[in-house]
Amino acid sequence: MLVTIALQSQFSQQVADSSFNPVLSSPEYQPGKGPVILIDEGHNNFHTSTGRYMPFARLLRADGYIVKGYGESFSKDIPEEAEILVIANALNELNVQKWYLPTPSAFTPEEIENIRKWVTGGGSLFLIADHMPMGGAAKDLAKAFGFRFTNGFAADTSQPGPATFLRKDNTLVASEITDGRNEKEKVSQVVTFTGQAFTAPEDATPILMFDKRYLLLESDTAWVFDKTTKYTNIDGWLQGAFMKYGKGKLVFFGEAAMFTSQLAGPNRTQVGMTSPYAPENQRLLLNIIHWLDK
Repeated sequence: MLVTIALQSQFSQQVADSSFNPVLSSPEYQPGKGPVILIDEGHNNFHTSTGRYMPFARLLRADGYIVKGYGESFSKDIPEEAEILVIANALNELNVQKWYLPTPSAFTPEEIENIRKWVTGGGSLFLIADHMPMGGAAKDLAKAFGFRFTNGFAADTSQPGPATFLRKDNTLVASEITDGRNEKEKVSQVVTFTGQAFTAPEDATPILMFDKRYLLLESDTAWVFDKTTKYTNIDGWLQGAFMKYGKGKLVFFGEAAMFTSQLAGPNRTQVGMTSPYAPENQRLLLNIIHWLDK
């Protein structure tokens, strides 16, 4: 699997691009006047508002939202001020430094039930869980909403590098999120930078769908692929989807770097929203937040 090894080499040693300071011509709200978005920082998250998701937070603040890091357990009530909860790459303490099996849940059963009740009552959850071990750590939380996350690596077997999803071949699926609210918000292509694949309930709407080029690679240790690795065809599986749940809303993605701006590897390669390969990723993120907001 040279494809996957190439991806690891290019996108390892990820750090936030601190130079990312977006200016939007038509922000959704006046500065600091939008709803509150909480970013989970209480579960050993690989991406936080002051770390690798700093650009994510900056973009949403530029759009007028109030973005806060949230370092508490979900065993207590989610603050009433929060309209959108973002959980990105949570990890069980066991896997912070050890990216190999087992990969226990990052969340207790009590936390999962509290999040489910919060969404049912009208909250909006944006859950992002990357390749192993992040997919495994969020598996139980996703299952509570009928999604099946996996704990492997989705790899394009036809070529190395990022995965490109296109409207013209239906791997980027037309929907109210990808179409946006007007022609300027319409998204035609999205690029992801490795990640996992998942399946969704029948009433969920796909955003990113894999085709026959892709396989899921599952192994005992992240980035190690050998004769024990399990290969699964994931034609028709997803890397992004959304749905309504009770009075609330869900957006689930299986890749995190696509929604931030990172510098990766010794050459500090641009990864994410500022990658030259991903000019529309920023637009997709704004469309997602606007859908979760309304």
